Amino acid sequence: MNQSFEWRSQSRLLDEVAQALRERIYAGVYAPGATLRQEKIAAEFGISRTPLREALRVLERDGLVVNKPGSGVRVATADLPKLLDAYAVREAMDGVAARNAAERATNAEIKDLAKQVERQRKTVENWDPGAYTQSNVVFHEAIVAASRNASLAPLGPLLRMTSQVFAPAFSLSSERASTAVAEHGLIVEAIAARNLDESEKLARAHINATAMRLKALLEERGTDKEA
Repeated sequence: MNQSFEWRSQSRLLDEVAQALRERIYAGVYAPGATLRQEKIAAEFGISRTPLREALRVLERDGLVVNKPGSGVRVATADLPKLLDAYAVREAMDGVAARNAAERATNAEIKDLAKQVERQRKTVENWDPGAYTQSNVVFHEAIVAASRNASLAPLGPLLRMTSQVFAPAFSLSSERASTAVAEHGLIVEAIAARNLDESEKLARAHINATAMRLKALLEERGTDKEA
C-alpha cells in the first residue's frame, strides 16, 4: 500500500501510529484474522519496531488485535460470543449517550443528526455497504459527542469495533440497514423532543435488536455443528 506518513512529533508517535493502524483495520485494509507483519509495517511507516510494538499493545487493549506466541500479531477475528458481550456494553453505552444527548445536545447538533439519517437512507436506497457502515459509525459517534458525557469517550474503540469491524461480517444487509435507519430516525425524534426516557429506551432497543440477531445466528451455527 503506497502511503506517505509525516509523524507530527516523537512524543505523539505512539498515538499516531496506533491511530493509523486503527484506521486501516476500520477500513478493512487489515481484515479480521490477517497477520500484521511488523517488519513490513515498520518499514512502510518509516519507524523503528519499538514504537510499532507499543502501538500494537494499545490495539490489543482495544480488542482490535491479538498477540499469540508462535503466530505473531493478528487482527482479532469476529468471535460471536465475544461480540455479544461487547454489544451488552454497547446497549448500556448507547442508552446513556442518547439520554444525555436529549438533555444536552444543541439544536444544531440535533439538526445534523437528522441530516445524517437522511444521508443513510440514500446509502440504503442505492445500496452501498461500505458507505452505510461508515455513516452508521459517524451517527453513533455524533450522539456520543452530543451527550457531552466524558465517561463515554474511552468506549469509542468499542463502538467502532462492533459497528465497523466485526458485526458487518455477520449481519449486514440492505434489509437490516433499512430497519436500522428507521430506528435511527426514531431516536433522533426522541432526542429532538427532549424526551430522555424515550431516547434511552429506543437507543437500547436498537442495539439489543442487533445483539438478538447475532445471538440467533450463534445458536443457528451451533445447531449446524451438532447436525
